[in-house]
Amino acid sequence: MSDIKKMTEDLKQNYDEIKLKVHLGSKEAQDEWTELQERWHHFESQANLKKSKEDLGDAFEILGAELKDAFGRIRKAL
Repeated sequence: MSDIKKMTEDLKQNYDEIKLKVHLGSKEAQDEWTELQERWHHFESQANLKKSKEDLGDAFEILGAELKDAFGRIRKAL
């Protein structure tokens, strides 16, 4: 499995788990979730283009890392 596909699947699993819990979370977590959803949809659409890691470049990896960090912050807030 490619690194991009693995990262995308891991992030999707985190996204789905947090989505189910966020309605019970704090206002701060809900606000961050709203912002994160926009970024997630952008990330997901880029991943669905099936471009190679080289085509997506550093921006894709940075966005993935930012999403992972944001998922962690929201998970801690819940």
